[in-house]
Amino acid sequence: MNKNRTGLKSLLEILMVSTRLGLTSFGGPVAHLGYFHDEYVRRRKWMDEKSYADLVALCQFLPGPASSQVGIGVGVMRAGVAGGIMAFLGFTLPSVIALIIFAILLQGINPAEAGWIHGLKIVAVAVVAHAVLGMAQKLVPDLPRKTLALFAIIVTLLWQTAITQIAVILISGFIGFLLYKKHADNNEARMDFPISKGFAIGCLVLFFALLIILPILRELTALDWVALFDSFYRSGSLVFGGGHVVLPLLEREFVPTGWLSEEAFLAGYGAAQAVPGPLFTFAAYLGAVMNGWQGGLLATAAIFLPAFLLILGTLPFWDTLRRNPNIKGALMGVNAAVVGILIAAFYHPIWTSSILEPADFAFAAVLFSMLVYWKLPPWIIVVTGAIGGTILGSIF
Repeated sequence: MNKNRTGLKSLLEILMVSTRLGLTSFGGPVAHLGYFHDEYVRRRKWMDEKSYADLVALCQFLPGPASSQVGIGVGVMRAGVAGGIMAFLGFTLPSVIALIIFAILLQGINPAEAGWIHGLKIVAVAVVAHAVLGMAQKLVPDLPRKTLALFAIIVTLLWQTAITQIAVILISGFIGFLLYKKHADNNEARMDFPISKGFAIGCLVLFFALLIILPILRELTALDWVALFDSFYRSGSLVFGGGHVVLPLLEREFVPTGWLSEEAFLAGYGAAQAVPGPLFTFAAYLGAVMNGWQGGLLATAAIFLPAFLLILGTLPFWDTLRRNPNIKGALMGVNAAVVGILIAAFYHPIWTSSILEPADFAFAAVLFSMLVYWKLPPWIIVVTGAIGGTILGSIF
């Protein structure tokens, strides 16, 4: 691996490379990891194969957007913390800007009357159905984990609160620890990161301090921006499984409380499929709908801050953690619960708010086939969804 460099030239290089990735990386987190591998490992040789694989393993373990955390980790290993910031900005800002613009353009439109917005909601059905199938095949291959996923579906649907989801994840993690702690493989090579353990501990302390302090400040101050920051920070802190799983957390934070309508929420989720980069930038759209471009930037900072603090806080300790069979076993249980939570989110609010007529189901099947079987780019699926929704709205 190339020697770490922290000079301005190196930082600009990281920013330029990551920005190009942010403009072209369609297809979700798995595709993002493929783009990263091709750019950072094969072409530029900033990392070797083993180091990249170990970094991906760490980010799969942490809550938050895995692909963004991998990008941050690559930047950190290349040029320290400043390199991680450059990698994050380049990969994230293109989709943030696009979604804030979309939210501003949406103002003044009644989502319930716009056929193209209904089409974007049907796009969300196809995309999440694809995510459910892919994750289920990988993360719940045996009967115990299928049972954990079923447990998560039932509990999450019957008691639809963020606390319920946290409890489901903790319980599933404990069961996974009991069932799978002997399944771990600890034949791992050592790896080093250019971050001190003291700095890492400070990041972890700040992560948990904000998780505790922000809800208290929210109650004491009753300020909208504090409430906004708290909701997005908490959502970004508690998501295992990536952007699709953050959907139910965000929906339950903002739709029942009246911050925005369910139609506007799902329209933005559909639009988020049209842009490259991490799906967590959906927060930029939500913040902009609620409080203009300033709200979009605040929401983006809040939802990604936990990812930053966690990756910086765990990098120096990962070599020890990844050898711990108890942690690996618990993670297997957590991943099964994530699948169940995703299935529950697929039913409500996505399916119940989008598939209203037989024609909607038929159109969703077409979009799903375009995405899964014909393997068309996601932006084509989104454009087709918007046009098809307009046509359906004029016919039915």
